[in-house]
Amino acid sequence: MSLSFDPDRLDLPQGHFIAGRHVPTAGVLPMNRPSDGVEFASCPVASADLVDQAVASAGKALAESGWATCAPRQRTRVLQRWADLMEEEAVRLAQLEAICSTRPVGQLIAGDIAVTAEQIRFFAEFADKEGSDLVPTGADSLGMIVSEPYGVVGAITPWNVPLSMAGWKLGPALAAGNAVVLKPSEMTPYSTLFMAELAVRAGVPAGLINIVLGDGPTTGAAITAHPDIAKVSFTGSSGAGASIMENIARSGVKPVTLELGGKSPQVVFADADLDLAAHAIATSILANAGQACVAGSRLVVEERVAAPVLDVILRRMRAVAAGPTWDEHSSYSPIISERQRRRIDGVVQQAIEAGAECLTGGAAIDHPGYFYAPTLLAGVTQDSMAVREEIFGPVLTVQTFRDEEEAMLLADHPVYGLAAGLFTRDLSRAVRLSRRLQAGTVWVNRYSRSRDHILPTGGYKRSGIGKDLGREAYLANRKTKSVLINL
Repeated sequence: MSLSFDPDRLDLPQGHFIAGRHVPTAGVLPMNRPSDGVEFASCPVASADLVDQAVASAGKALAESGWATCAPRQRTRVLQRWADLMEEEAVRLAQLEAICSTRPVGQLIAGDIAVTAEQIRFFAEFADKEGSDLVPTGADSLGMIVSEPYGVVGAITPWNVPLSMAGWKLGPALAAGNAVVLKPSEMTPYSTLFMAELAVRAGVPAGLINIVLGDGPTTGAAITAHPDIAKVSFTGSSGAGASIMENIARSGVKPVTLELGGKSPQVVFADADLDLAAHAIATSILANAGQACVAGSRLVVEERVAAPVLDVILRRMRAVAAGPTWDEHSSYSPIISERQRRRIDGVVQQAIEAGAECLTGGAAIDHPGYFYAPTLLAGVTQDSMAVREEIFGPVLTVQTFRDEEEAMLLADHPVYGLAAGLFTRDLSRAVRLSRRLQAGTVWVNRYSRSRDHILPTGGYKRSGIGKDLGREAYLANRKTKSVLINL
């Protein structure tokens, strides 16, 4: 069966999803398809009143369904059915995401959907395996640390991998016994809406998941400041994360999980498997056209092996072909918007004007839509905008070093610390430098997440607070109280 589809004939979900049903609302924000630039729909903006309605729906569903207090294995079984339905409806999920996002439909089927279903199952299994603890106290008392769900959790997800990010938020929150009010990006809402429909079909009580559409200043701000939302989880830029913390502080105090921006280094030593390293680095910056918070956008390579590493990366970069996300043969992503493409090009041109050498790319691709050529910039310094700023595009800078100390100096970033790559055959060096790299995730002799969902992800410095994935993500959706009973 062909996965390719006609974007003009795809039936789209309409409006918000509250209390288990769609709430048709007139669109306000124009939506353009990144693959061809065509305006094809408009996204509504949920007002503070509509967010109130969604939060009330979540609270009512939580109280009436007994979701938080049922036998935990019941939650596990429902969430597992939800994951099964996602796989059964993979084609429609893929189409709804591919039409407006940067994710090619073939990659969604082969990767994103299957991985998201796995993540839901992973978190579902925590429901009856993590709980309260008895703790040692005096013989005449009983001490307990009691774990409970927060209640209603607010979540905001980005546009770059919408399904996966929704899974990161919904999976642990629901498994932990919470209800969720989630705002997807106004540019990529459709797959998340259908994902919520599938949850209700699987047996998740109607109203436990509420999807409100809108922008950050109106809808996002209403979610994060809402007094009945007990915890907030956000993935996006560092600037937006700071605004969320500020907005929360104005209205009170609540816990947050923030997975934010990155400017991740990939450090290659001469003793590494250079072919493996070069292909891993190329894949990292080409995947989703570099539109990922963990994109390895800074190559830091030992001077004497820079040439062969760059040769492989350049060949990979020059071989990409633009194609619409609804074509199953497409593999290279467009940029999400024309505005973002102009921003990418602005940073690249400023770096070139400042003395950087553009080894390939450096311009938009002549193709319908918002495609930008993979770009490799050499001759950059630590104060170059291309090295300092998160570009969120297919732009790789390269710097060379002569020894470990210089490598670590170049790898460190004053602001970001989300991920880092390290390529070496020397085990002692790998362990030693993994400890020194200031990043929440360090990959050695690879640069990508695996399906080991037990590994948490999150950043150092301004790259975030708290963790997504892993046991830590489940626990972040539970609060604890201490209980001491005199016997």
